[in-house]
Amino acid sequence: MALRRFPRRTMLALALAFAVCASAGPSDATPEGTAAPLDMAAVNAMDRDAFVAAFGGIFEHSPWVAERAWARRPFASPDALHAAMVAVTREAPRPDVLGLLNAHPELAGPEARARQMTSSSVSEQGSAGLDRMSAADFDRFDRLNAAYRARFGFPFIIAVRGRDRATILAEFERRLARSSEAERDAALTEIAAITRMRLERRFAASP
Repeated sequence: MALRRFPRRTMLALALAFAVCASAGPSDATPEGTAAPLDMAAVNAMDRDAFVAAFGGIFEHSPWVAERAWARRPFASPDALHAAMVAVTREAPRPDVLGLLNAHPELAGPEARARQMTSSSVSEQGSAGLDRMSAADFDRFDRLNAAYRARFGFPFIIAVRGRDRATILAEFERRLARSSEAERDAALTEIAAITRMRLERRFAASP
């Protein structure tokens, strides 16, 4: 029986998707530092399934962002890819946006303490020392998390890398006074910052 020969572009996309899937952990499609670096030619050659396999974990538990962004390729650069993904979130129906916001874990919350988060979230919260606090500090975050969720209906979201605990707490308390509409916009802006850093690490990752 003759073997079917696939076009070179298809074989490249399939091989890249296989490499991404093989390196993925159980809680995050693209854990930091485990996947081979990407280039835009390979990204633009991907079919939808390969693209979602590669980038579905960039937005927390929300592979639909990558799935919808795929239709906007080709992308000139990683920045253009990120801009397309952010545009998808900004243009999404409100229920999808609320689903994206609620896909994020609370800061120093129960999921964080049980380490039941994506590997990216574990690393990000750990970078700000939110996994190494006193009982009093955890209690303070619990009170703020409960007040924020009661007011807005989704968890407080902030790009914690480069911010210390005091800065995060001050921002937490300041944003509690905002309107619901302003805070949804602020949360999407923070998600854009979080995902930009994740995507940059994805393109810079080493085998």
